[in-house]
Amino acid sequence: MGYFPHWRPAAGATVLPDEKLPLAAALPMSLQHLLAMSGSTILAPLIMGFDPNVAVFFSGIGTLLFFVVTGGRVPSYLGSSFAFIAVIMAATGFAGGGPNPNIALALGGIIAAGALYALIGLVVMAVGAGWVEKLMPPAVTGAIGMAIGLNLAPVAVKQLAGSFSHLGIALATVLCMALVSVYGARATRRIAVLIALVFGYALVLVLGNGLALVPGIDFAAVGAAPWFGVPRFVAPQFDWGAVGLIAPVAIVLVAENLGHIKALGAITGQSMDRYIGRGFLADGLATMLAGSGGGTGVTTYAENIGVMAMTKVYSTLIFPLSAAIAILLGLSPKFGAILQTIPAPVLAGLAVSVFGLIASAMARIWVDNKVDFSDPRNLFTVGVALIFGGGDFTVTFGGFALGGIGTSTFAALLLYQVLGMGRRRAA
Repeated sequence: MGYFPHWRPAAGATVLPDEKLPLAAALPMSLQHLLAMSGSTILAPLIMGFDPNVAVFFSGIGTLLFFVVTGGRVPSYLGSSFAFIAVIMAATGFAGGGPNPNIALALGGIIAAGALYALIGLVVMAVGAGWVEKLMPPAVTGAIGMAIGLNLAPVAVKQLAGSFSHLGIALATVLCMALVSVYGARATRRIAVLIALVFGYALVLVLGNGLALVPGIDFAAVGAAPWFGVPRFVAPQFDWGAVGLIAPVAIVLVAENLGHIKALGAITGQSMDRYIGRGFLADGLATMLAGSGGGTGVTTYAENIGVMAMTKVYSTLIFPLSAAIAILLGLSPKFGAILQTIPAPVLAGLAVSVFGLIASAMARIWVDNKVDFSDPRNLFTVGVALIFGGGDFTVTFGGFALGGIGTSTFAALLLYQVLGMGRRRAA
């Protein structure tokens, strides 16, 4: 068996990872995956004050890198990770709105997180992934993920502050996303973030640019921007404080990617456990590469897994095509200028929706895995992690600070193991 598969033409309704579609069928499928990832991949950098053009560009580069490192055997798209939002805003002192003046500090932390992630990948490739699953059972991963969502709650609430029209548009955007998520068709629900973004944008165009009831959107920068150009790359700056805050996010990314690869194995009917280490390594390297030029940390996307489950098209060749289109969009300053016109109240509404879903969706991990909360071990682990994360409990050692996400992560990991020691001896 070669490093890459020998892709054969698809023969049935289900297209397996080592099968291929004709270009005429593959192109619209790649655009569908691009659409599925675009809402979140664009929203995350805007909330953190990053250039969304650069983020989209590196999402394409990272996806190509993932394809190569995994030998074209794991169908995945890499987009901006929401796990970085809380720690980056804390490390840079950014409260939202416009460009983040301290992006360089965040980039150093992103590279550190990517390096730790890649190192974990190398260890998994050498000894297997069993230790990861033992260290991070569902009770722990759910607690860490929920702590991230709760840690972001003050950020979302602060972005809601403003005039009555600002609040009204933000809440209308929240309601739109909720309605699409609940009542939309399955394909529509996959892009609920994007639909809510477009709805809020159109609402401001009508009420602002059309009726002059609220501040309108200024398109001057869009008209002045060229169609093609090099993205505005930013060099990283390494600071121990920022590194200490951001690097622990690698633990969250490990848990997230582990779940995604196992989910892919379940829906394709082909176990991909032997590629878990390669997947971690690829994600880590892609995150380091993005951080070296001004992009956000990246991760595999559940939205794209949803598209695959819906269409039953799992061909890995779809994703390099999606990545190539994303790179071309990243090379268009006009596309980036359009993204920068997204109104503040729309971003505020999306932040409330997405941050809330980050927290509430973690409860599904507990439900799906039947986590027993009558067990004090699970109860105390989750409880302490949520308080540390939601309260942003920060520990400082000299010039080194570990923020709420880091303290909740390590508390969950350590407390769960410590509380299980006596049980293991008894067993």
